[in-house]
Amino acid sequence: MNAAAALGPYGAYLLAAIVGLCVGSFLNVVIHRVPKMLERGWAEQCAELRGETLPPAPAYNLFVPRSKCPSCQHGITAVENIPVLSWLVLKGRCAACGAAISSRYPLVEVLGAALAMAAVWRFGASWQAVAACVLLWSLAALTFIDFDSQLLPDGLTLPLVWAGLLANLFELFVPLATAVIGAVAGYLSLWLVYWLFKLIRGKEGMGYGDFKLLAALGAWLGWQMLPLIVLMSSVVGAAIGLILIVFKGRDHGVPLAFGPYLAIAGAIALFFGRTLTKMYFA
Repeated sequence: MNAAAALGPYGAYLLAAIVGLCVGSFLNVVIHRVPKMLERGWAEQCAELRGETLPPAPAYNLFVPRSKCPSCQHGITAVENIPVLSWLVLKGRCAACGAAISSRYPLVEVLGAALAMAAVWRFGASWQAVAACVLLWSLAALTFIDFDSQLLPDGLTLPLVWAGLLANLFELFVPLATAVIGAVAGYLSLWLVYWLFKLIRGKEGMGYGDFKLLAALGAWLGWQMLPLIVLMSSVVGAAIGLILIVFKGRDHGVPLAFGPYLAIAGAIALFFGRTLTKMYFA
């Protein structure tokens, strides 16, 4: 941290941007592969319950195999994998077959950099900023995964709970007792809403991943931020849901991922939660 502080404010922003771009590139891998890894795991579990043995499959995780073009299976080289720059140089197309590469890849990389710079802006060159980056990058990955697959994987949400408690063991954001209560209250609040909705409507209104994500936000930001997070996520979710129904013709009976709105509200609370709370109670 002393070395980062010695770079000065602009140097710290530059360092945050470079690290954020690299992490954003890795987030693209997480967003794409984690749901597929879950599906493979579920298939193996189902086969085991049926007493079957699946044929051997090549290793597939966050590190292997090497990223490939989905159209021609061309292996992405290191030069073709430079965050944002490679996409611009290649004009958004595969170097081998010319197939279009989604603009979401560089956008996620830019988002990773923007979140890191925002953390430095809010917390300075400090361990708070480092911890905030971990939270923000995790929320970004969960947001895109939930949008794509309506999944909030335990492999991301549960470590995020423990990471929040660990960060607040050193009181980086709130006292540890506040963080523990926040984790418990975050989980139980949505768990109760889930069961009330199920008793009244006879169907599930949200997934267990939402409980765990709110528990993680409570562990990071403390129980005092939970009402603000729930309120903001509900308002944003309702507004976007109405827009999708009115302008996109989305069926109101189709489930809407709630995790992204919790994540967005959690990020807002991280940066402006205390200010917004003071404004409300002023």
